[in-house]
Amino acid sequence: MEKTNVNSVTLYRIETARTKPQLRTLIALLDAYGVTGSERVDLLALQKEAKQRGWLHGLEADLPDKYSTYIGLEAEAQKAINYESLFVPGLLQTEDYARSVVRGVLPTATEAEVESFVTARMQRQGLLENETPLRLWTIIDQAALCRTVGNHAIMRDQLTHLIQQAQRPHVTVQVIPFSAGAHPGMPGSFIVLKFGTDGPDVIHIDSMAGDLFLEKETDIQRYNQICEHLQAVALSPNDTTALIASLCKDH
Repeated sequence: MEKTNVNSVTLYRIETARTKPQLRTLIALLDAYGVTGSERVDLLALQKEAKQRGWLHGLEADLPDKYSTYIGLEAEAQKAINYESLFVPGLLQTEDYARSVVRGVLPTATEAEVESFVTARMQRQGLLENETPLRLWTIIDQAALCRTVGNHAIMRDQLTHLIQQAQRPHVTVQVIPFSAGAHPGMPGSFIVLKFGTDGPDVIHIDSMAGDLFLEKETDIQRYNQICEHLQAVALSPNDTTALIASLCKDH
């Protein structure tokens, strides 16, 4: 929506009461819709009084707006398909690995900013612990598991943790081995969030240009087809566990 600079994904979530708008977003929307007088005052008061979104309260100031938007979308999803070419998926990272990743990717970040990102990542993992947990299907390029992040001890713990998480009934882990050669995921990582009957899929891409959200039907179809190709060329979950176990020995 050009008049408010609010992306369509966020706008849909706000208008369907799936997320609470930030103050500046609410003001922009009220201006765009021509809301004035007592109704405007009441809505601004509600925004001020409303509780922040669970554990994210206190962290939002240190996190990019679009990352906070992604966290909200992820919390509402029923299933996530996450392809990663360079990192272990965030929902399966250990704290030490996550900290090493954030420090490496954001070399100018302060310690407080680093810890905010790490805390958010660890708290996100609670989605896998819920009574009705997020169903997570991850596909990881072998390159991500062969890169030593932090040090050998951190990588060994991370790979061990990955094996343990892969045993959970709602978590599927597949690795695309080097022997698979070129594959459709090589252009970059992405996440497909699926909401079932609550709305269309949303594609999230974390790039150097910032977080991107794709929601066009053509994009959704294309990325779902890519997921099918990646699942087909990846090792089976059992063979994946065996490969990760062998990589542990290198650390």
